[in-house]
Amino acid sequence: ILMGKTSFSGPLHQQQSMILVPRNAPGVKILRPLTVFGEVEDHADIIFENVRVPASNILLGEGRGFEIAQGRLGPGRIHHCMRSLGQAELALAALVDRAHRRKAFGKILAEKDAIRTTIAEARIEITMCRQLCYLAAVMADEIGFKAAQHYIAMIKVAAPRATLKIIDEAIQAHGAHGVSQDCKLPGMWTNMRTLRLADGPDQVHLMTIAKKEDCKLPGMWTNMRTLRLADGPDQVHLMTIAKKEIAAMSTGKNSLGRRISGTNPNVEKYGKFSHVEGGALYVSGGGKPSKL
Repeated sequence: ILMGKTSFSGPLHQQQSMILVPRNAPGVKILRPLTVFGEVEDHADIIFENVRVPASNILLGEGRGFEIAQGRLGPGRIHHCMRSLGQAELALAALVDRAHRRKAFGKILAEKDAIRTTIAEARIEITMCRQLCYLAAVMADEIGFKAAQHYIAMIKVAAPRATLKIIDEAIQAHGAHGVSQDCKLPGMWTNMRTLRLADGPDQVHLMTIAKKEDCKLPGMWTNMRTLRLADGPDQVHLMTIAKKEIAAMSTGKNSLGRRISGTNPNVEKYGKFSHVEGGALYVSGGGKPSKL
């Protein structure tokens, strides 16, 4: 399907059309596949040189290319965000699994406040984005995708951003293993970074949101900043969240996190790390020392 300019007059949004072009049509030349972060994907550089197709190959009608595109972009963006949050859950599961298995300086990572804070922040981000995604879907159902475009724009920016951050934190907790072929997190990061460009880059959606915003009163900042201390500072609440998250996804019950986190089979096979941490570089359920 080629989307191209078919008119140079009239409204700008009615100057583009979508046309079916057979791959083997004379004048179609595929130059090379395009890579995404160094990996060959399903996109390509293509030249269309004096390609001719029947007028009946135009989809829906001349000048309705943007109409077709916009018709699928609303639900498509919400669907992308739903899948993004699923990826965020996988990354968090991998992070919790790693935190229970990996020891550093004599303690498993799950016992360290920095890791607990990261876990808690991730759960907050996922929960907030879930609610925003649900709101965008409800508003699209109730008032239509065009009227709900600013809600859709919000989640299209928020969900990939949050997921990308959570995947990155999970990679950080995995160390070098997190960027190796034994771990699924690198591929997840690549896909999520690409999604911040797909169906419109963040900047376009931010402009859509800004158009709907009114000026806010300066005094609101003072009130909100005070609220971050009232009834307990952020740090106390983060530790509460982390305890709940770690307890719910403890090692042995977190098979999903284990699959995403992955293991290096050569650690067990060759035993070259058996001297580190008393042979307990990794720990398994119940605190029993293990190499994996």
